[in-house]
Amino acid sequence: MKLVISSKALGFLCGLFFCGELHAQPPLPLPVSHPEKEGVSSAAILSFVERLERDLDAVHSFMILRHGSRIAQGWWTPYEEETPQLMHSLSKSFTSTAIGLAIGEGHLSLDDPVVSFFPEEIPDEPSWQLKAMRIRDLITMTTGHRKEPALLQSESSWVRAFLHSEIEFKPGTHFQYNSAATYMLSAILQSVTRERLVDYLDKRLFQLLEIKKPEWDRSPEGIDAGGWGLR
Repeated sequence: MKLVISSKALGFLCGLFFCGELHAQPPLPLPVSHPEKEGVSSAAILSFVERLERDLDAVHSFMILRHGSRIAQGWWTPYEEETPQLMHSLSKSFTSTAIGLAIGEGHLSLDDPVVSFFPEEIPDEPSWQLKAMRIRDLITMTTGHRKEPALLQSESSWVRAFLHSEIEFKPGTHFQYNSAATYMLSAILQSVTRERLVDYLDKRLFQLLEIKKPEWDRSPEGIDAGGWGLR
């Protein structure tokens, strides 16, 4: 069967394999199989690749599994199998996982006041809203902010910038998407465990999943960003 593919897709297929014939890849834990052997058409997969290129502009890679085996896999230039992928806001899911683990280990609780972890960084006269803010409000992004605190504008302490930002609503009552709140979760975790977020997760999650220890963007204080920057 002859397959007609675009020149762009042809370049992509330098990293794509069907049955291991187009481009040999290093052995991976998941077994490799022929698409047709698993009841999938190779032509349909190539059509899928072409549609990705036609309709989307941000695909880095893909893998198709069928009956527990890899039947197709590939990367778009400049990405390769070992290229770290920036997780952007997906980083938040790993931060919340770490907080859950820390709660399970007794390091903190959902109702701990945020100000209790940073007594030297809070304002001289903290607002009642700030004093009422709990860890659960950081997790649910209901800190009471009308808009997200601009942490990146601070060249010294992002924690201080957050704690000194204006809080207009009662914590727990107003949702505002808030990456800064997730950063504070990372800061709290580092405060109670004396470990960076990425190091804490490496021993409890990444190693168990056989994931090579990732990198995480850090603040000027040396705290992992939490809400973004995992790669």
